[in-house]
Amino acid sequence: MIQRYARPAMREIWSEQRKLEIWLRIELLASEALCAAGLVPRRDLAQMKRRAAFRLERCRELERTLNHDVIAFTTNVAEQIGAPASRWLHFGLTSSDILDTALAVQMVQAADLLIADVKALRRVVAARAKKYQFTPMIGRSHGIHAEPITFGLKLALMYDEFGRALRRLETARATAATGKLSGAVGTSAHLAPRVEALVCRKLGLRPASLATQVVQRDRHAEFIGALALVGASVERWATEFRHLQRTEVLEVEEFFAPGQKGSSAMPHKRNPITGERLSGLARVLRGHALAALENVALWHERDISHSSVERIIFPDSCALLDYMLVTLTRLVRGLVVYPANMRRNLDLSLGLWNSQTVLLALIRKGLDRERAYELVQRNAMRTWQAKHAGRPDADFLRQLQSDPDVARHFQRGELESLCSLDFHFRQVKYRFRKLGL
Repeated sequence: MIQRYARPAMREIWSEQRKLEIWLRIELLASEALCAAGLVPRRDLAQMKRRAAFRLERCRELERTLNHDVIAFTTNVAEQIGAPASRWLHFGLTSSDILDTALAVQMVQAADLLIADVKALRRVVAARAKKYQFTPMIGRSHGIHAEPITFGLKLALMYDEFGRALRRLETARATAATGKLSGAVGTSAHLAPRVEALVCRKLGLRPASLATQVVQRDRHAEFIGALALVGASVERWATEFRHLQRTEVLEVEEFFAPGQKGSSAMPHKRNPITGERLSGLARVLRGHALAALENVALWHERDISHSSVERIIFPDSCALLDYMLVTLTRLVRGLVVYPANMRRNLDLSLGLWNSQTVLLALIRKGLDRERAYELVQRNAMRTWQAKHAGRPDADFLRQLQSDPDVARHFQRGELESLCSLDFHFRQVKYRFRKLGL
């Protein structure tokens, strides 16, 4: 999965080569700390730093026999360092000290890329929201015409939602930035806490306040859960644009490139395939979030039932969300907008979207709510019936004006003023200012 979807930067973070490079850095930092503490001789540390290296193929060769990835790695590095300095490699450490601390570094680096992705997406959404700030369209509830909004407001809502996504990723990054070098059951029996503190500080991490053999997996579940939640926001907007592209609606449309084909059978098709792909991948992220939750309950101080799962869900989740955010950004940037179709669809409901405006106006004029509701609904139903009968009076405003029980409450021109788009869009600028747009 990662090879298919990851961009080069994200793929590199989760590559086997990068992982072992981080392992080596952790080992050497631990040796530096031990040297500072007076345990490792300076000449041995110098030899370690000068010679320490690994070869990926050699590590794989050793692992086939040893059936242990960390021992294969340390064996290969020790071969490169040579005696006597190699005896200090991995001194007082357990495998998970290396594994979990390196994973924290990878999570932080991946989070930085995802945070940059969301910021780029919001810039594109903001630009398009401002362009269509006052482009009218019908708002829908239950899929049915409700009251007018603007396409700019719809995109401003998207901008706001991904502001929350940004904060979630920043929080997830902070949670993930936790390392540990506290030994086999987390007691720091063989390495002083200052060694852990030094290594973590130089890696940009903080030491876990307390750990077992592993960093507790609720942190990792929070990280993957945050990615899945951001993916759900991606799907929410992919679904929105897919609905708006339906032939009967066609208010927006995914960009269709020259030479692109939509169907093997029907040459006319222009399908919302990008949005559909994003919706599908969001389901994969949610599945990974469930797997991360299942990893929280480990036996006592540690088992390794989480390990095989994490080798899949971390690179895949980060790669998928990276791909999804970049793809959604491209979708929004290239989105074809049809303001004329938005206005056509708005007009389909014959001004019925003014029903609440008139209802509230009648209440302000002294009618009780039930009577006002009855009058407005009566004229709304007459409008609907006139439309389906093909009569020329199929217009909500005309129905209201011709109903003496309604008209007598309004002065000349008052109903016309109420039944206008300007009435509905009075606060649009305020909403944009509140979002900083």
